[in-house]
Amino acid sequence: MITIDGNGAVASVAFRTSEVIAIYPITPSSTMAEQADAWAGNGLKNVWGDTPRVVEMQSEAGAIATVHGALQTGALSTSFTSSQGLLLMIPTLYKLAGELHRLSCM
Repeated sequence: MITIDGNGAVASVAFRTSEVIAIYPITPSSTMAEQADAWAGNGLKNVWGDTPRVVEMQSEAGAIATVHGALQTGALSTSFTSSQGLLLMIPTLYKLAGELHRLSCM
């Protein structure tokens, strides 16, 4: 049995199911970003046998824009954030939702 906290569990699942991970360290999600970066640096593989690409951005807006771009190319993407960071991501999340809705109506 392995004992880990919630951040470790989320980071583990997200790392293993992502192809691109956009990070901007912000408490309390910094540990998840640091773990993902360390795992990628050590060559840990995801469920598809590839090492996810971890990209550190200079802001939360940059992190969610990276996720947006990765999703547009068909890559599975993840970002970790806090409640304050999520507020900064809302405009891009609305854009993503609108694009998904438009695609589903075609």
